[in-house]
Amino acid sequence: HGLGDVAAGSLIQRLIEIETYRTLALLGLPEARRIGPSVREIEVTLAKLIDESRNASGIIDNRRILDELSRLTADLEALTASVSYRFAASRAYDDIVFQRLDVLDDKQIGTHTSWRDFLSRRMAPARRTLNAMQDRLEDLSRKLTRSTALLRTRVDVELEQQNQELLKTMNERTRLQLRLQQTVEGLSVVAVSYYLVGLIYYALQG
Repeated sequence: HGLGDVAAGSLIQRLIEIETYRTLALLGLPEARRIGPSVREIEVTLAKLIDESRNASGIIDNRRILDELSRLTADLEALTASVSYRFAASRAYDDIVFQRLDVLDDKQIGTHTSWRDFLSRRMAPARRTLNAMQDRLEDLSRKLTRSTALLRTRVDVELEQQNQELLKTMNERTRLQLRLQQTVEGLSVVAVSYYLVGLIYYALQG
């Protein structure tokens, strides 16, 4: 209504771009749904390992739990790497959609909803799903990092205690060896002295 050919063409181009970028912005949603069960499994396993670590005793149990945490961390990193690009692209395309809508500056006409409000309602659930999955991944990463660091500290302390006990045992063994060596040396002195006295005795008899 009242637009020239150039203005109408520019408007149509913007509308097509909005629809294109809207579609691209939603491509992250299937990925979020795909990794959902795996993320849930990691969350459940992490909670189980944290509970086990509270009752773990001995370096063997702690090392086993630490190995499990390392495996979970690797799985989480693999999941994050597989979707990080798509999530980032979805957020970027979402921003572009609303930038194009800002340029259009559409208004509500009568009882008809504006296109901006319509797209906001249609895209909000997908946007919230992506943001929630991103938050879950980041929260899981922080929990895994803290749990791994705490358990690694516990293992290091237990190793230090074992090393101290080993050093104590080695010191005791060295002390016993030194005492045995002193005893042997004393006996050797006695034997040599006895031998020399015997030689002197036979020499004096002669």
